Amino acid sequence: MHNYIVNASIQIVPLAQDRHPYEWVDEAITIIQASGIKHEVSAFQTVLEGTYKEVMQVIHDVQEHLFQKGCAEWITQVQLQIRTNGDITADDKTAKYQSVSLAS
Repeated sequence: MHNYIVNASIQIVPLAQDRHPYEWVDEAITIIQASGIKHEVSAFQTVLEGTYKEVMQVIHDVQEHLFQKGCAEWITQVQLQIRTNGDITADDKTAKYQSVSLAS
């Protein structure tokens, strides 16, 4: 795979009943933050930007963390956008909407 920037989203849906689901999601976000990869947390998913290898490593690390910490079951939804001849970023897709917020 090339080394251009890819754009991805990850959503973790814990099915385990041992803890509040947000606690597992918070742990997943902590792993993403620790990776140093460019990301943006939103209400339903976290957007990731990096090379394909970097993004897939973070996705793997989140799964491994949940497994190692004993999360009994979860769903991971991942979306990837890859451009074969250049970078693709969230800003490319959303910059024109950045002045709009939920508070408006």
